[in-house]
Amino acid sequence: MRRLAGRIVAYGRMIRFPHSVFALPFALAAAALAAGQSGITVRQLVWIVVAMVAARSAAMGFNRLVDHSIDARNPRTAGRELPRGVLSRREVLAFVALSSVVFVVAAGMLNTLCLALSPVALAIVFGYSYTKRVTSASHLVLGLALGVAPVGAWLAVRGRLEAAPLVLGLAVMLWVAGFDTLYACQDADFDRREGLHSLPARLGVARALLLARGMHALAVLLLSWVFWLAPLHPLYLVGVGGVAALLTWEHSLVRAQDLSRVMHAFNLNGWVSLGYLVLTVAAAWLA
Repeated sequence: MRRLAGRIVAYGRMIRFPHSVFALPFALAAAALAAGQSGITVRQLVWIVVAMVAARSAAMGFNRLVDHSIDARNPRTAGRELPRGVLSRREVLAFVALSSVVFVVAAGMLNTLCLALSPVALAIVFGYSYTKRVTSASHLVLGLALGVAPVGAWLAVRGRLEAAPLVLGLAVMLWVAGFDTLYACQDADFDRREGLHSLPARLGVARALLLARGMHALAVLLLSWVFWLAPLHPLYLVGVGGVAALLTWEHSLVRAQDLSRVMHAFNLNGWVSLGYLVLTVAAAWLA
């Protein structure tokens, strides 16, 4: 049992399980918007959570496989589970395959449309892992991978696509691209040496941080737009204001000449998503 527990912990560390808090709350917020005052059923809630966790687990495991050799050469990531040999490539490949199957099953349990679109979702989240080799827009592709979460959750509840989840998904895409750009500033020099593409490596840290702020400003505007697309109580705008305040705080912690608080700034995004979820659920119920 101790050995099994150790393996579970190793897998959890590999996929940074606590970081599920970034996309999952936005998916649940979209489900709450789709359901309105009637609320989502327990069955829908369970399968949405299972699908989200499985898709993210598959994506993170796949990313670790693709970036194995790069991570081993980067001092910041050399301590990850694959480079250190805590997990083998075969073990991680099996983990990715199992997580993918669970995701497809969960999508099928929601509705046939989600099942039909599940391969598309997997293609997006797997495809991201290769983009840093070819384009500095890789941050936006990562944003897209997380931005499909609220769209999928909306489809799980309503079974049809509408404007609100698309705008919310675009907001999530820009939010993620912004904080991933900030996070990538730590590896700007390494990326240049390795021939990898990122905004900090291409533009320099100062200009990349400025672009990240712009993406977050647009994300806040798009979140505000959702208020006009869905029947929501004005409390929703309080939530958007809270998101704006947290993102402002996030950017105040990072300077081109001082990246020592990048992780502190990065972790604030968990509060962004959780706060948005709580106030969006309340606003949908009060509408």
